[in-house]
Amino acid sequence: MPLWRTQPNRSIFARNTGASACKHTPKLPVPLASLFCLVVAISDGDTLTARCGPPGAYQQVKVRIAAIDAPESRQAFGQKSRQHLAQLCFRQRATLQPVDEDSYGRMVAQVRCGGTDAATAQVRAGMAWVYTPYASHYPHLAPLQRSAQAQHAGLWSQKRPLAPWDYRHRQRR
Repeated sequence: MPLWRTQPNRSIFARNTGASACKHTPKLPVPLASLFCLVVAISDGDTLTARCGPPGAYQQVKVRIAAIDAPESRQAFGQKSRQHLAQLCFRQRATLQPVDEDSYGRMVAQVRCGGTDAATAQVRAGMAWVYTPYASHYPHLAPLQRSAQAQHAGLWSQKRPLAPWDYRHRQRR
């Protein structure tokens, strides 16, 4: 069973069941602990696989980086985005701060590789979009995206960059 879905007393999540300061705040899992891992694969510009846990008892965890959406592999800048994340994280020690689980069962987490926040690095380099519906707790990302756009960095060098969510929608048709 994945590390973040173990018994309640061993889970890295505790459910937020108390009263919320804002009645519209979703009751998301509250992270209890960071995971210290080794990144063993990069799927694309916002997804990686990490090996977490003690030697001999580790688990591989598929991780979606919180608050960003990178170009799909077959999309313009998809491979460059993947390569940029690989340069930052592949075969590096990473700290994962789980925040949620997505509909594919992947851990959604803040990811730091070698002390660098992966979401920040991807957005700053123009290798990912800020995924606005899930970025309210990451206000520092929007100005970084605007700066990357103004500098025509990465995917923003294209005349009309296509957001990954629009690309996926077009592929489904």
